[in-house]
Amino acid sequence: MTATQLAPVERPAYRDPNILRWLGAYTASATGDMVYHLALSWAAVQSGTPAQAGIVLALSAVMRALLMLGGGVVADRFGPWRVVISSDAVRCVVVLGLAATLALATPGLWVLAAVALVFGAVDALFMPAVGALPPRIASAGQLGRVQGMRGLAYRISVLVGAPLGGLAVALGGSAAAFGAAGLLFALSLPLLLTLRLRALQPGEGAEVRAKTTALQDLTDGLRYIRRHRVLGPLVVVIALSDLGFVGPLNVGLALLSDQRGWGAAGIGWILAGFGTGAGAASLLLTVRGRIPRAGFVLSWTIALGAVSIAALAYVPQLPVAVAVSVSVGLLAGLSGALCGALTQTECDPAYLGRVTSVTTFFSLGIAPMSFPLTGAAVGLWGPAPVFTASAAVCALGGIYGLSVKALRRAELPRTEKV
Repeated sequence: MTATQLAPVERPAYRDPNILRWLGAYTASATGDMVYHLALSWAAVQSGTPAQAGIVLALSAVMRALLMLGGGVVADRFGPWRVVISSDAVRCVVVLGLAATLALATPGLWVLAAVALVFGAVDALFMPAVGALPPRIASAGQLGRVQGMRGLAYRISVLVGAPLGGLAVALGGSAAAFGAAGLLFALSLPLLLTLRLRALQPGEGAEVRAKTTALQDLTDGLRYIRRHRVLGPLVVVIALSDLGFVGPLNVGLALLSDQRGWGAAGIGWILAGFGTGAGAASLLLTVRGRIPRAGFVLSWTIALGAVSIAALAYVPQLPVAVAVSVSVGLLAGLSGALCGALTQTECDPAYLGRVTSVTTFFSLGIAPMSFPLTGAAVGLWGPAPVFTASAAVCALGGIYGLSVKALRRAELPRTEKV
């Protein structure tokens, strides 16, 4: 490779103070989200019947799914940085307000329902924006590392958020837990406000665009995805892999553990194995920064991960199931991070909010709708055929990715370390 072919020498993301500030803000926000959801679940159960509590918890998901595509339009119109800051500010104010209300009075279940609706709407804005922000703070060559760091931060938030929320509830009830969540959201704000944003270059959406309506922007974004030689197939891969993945690893896992006699502890061990594998994949990408032949690798890891998902239903002993879950986490974590990195490097930043909203819509809007179907199918036929069928759908995503030449040959940018 000649000197003119080398990418610019740049600081690794894990040594960049600007990216570390973003990482701190994301970790605080994600941990606050974990604490909030635990506090909402507890408060809803304490304030109403199990059915009413279920409705309250479902309101956020429904609102998020309904508004998600519009959230991508907002992120691209106003900039992901402004939307992320505004989202965390609204979360902070709403949750601290709810904490104060619970500390001073005993409001009805409708107050919790209203907060759940607000959070669902804010999530619909926040998620596309947070996915579109990394290219504004990091160079293209560091986006793989940023995805790995984001994955590690999420795993930390899961490990810390649930115990922290439980401790807050034990010490001061729901009011204390909501207060802790609000403070975590508040912690993210000064870190976000001090971020330095990378200016968009010509060809990256920096040019002035004619004023259009929100519907025109959404249509334009969908058309952009459909015409893009890598992003179009990548969205299909993400949709298929998530559709085949989330059912078994959520509802199916609980039913499998009950049938095998592993109990709640068994679910915990399997989920711990999955988290360990996913964390290892995130750490790998953080350290390496770039996986050669990214499109080829992500397609194969999805296909191999599908085999591991199917295998979960056939292993009779818990230690073996935990080992299999580690492989599921490793493969799913790596493919997920590569999907995110390729999305961010292939997409024009001016469209990234809308593209992220589409992928998130499939992951958090459409795929969870398979939960009731998965549960009913396991009840009728048992876990083995259901896990196998779900794995086949997931594997189809990997096979499709391998069949599309542009995606199969997609690469992450090369960089030279300092």
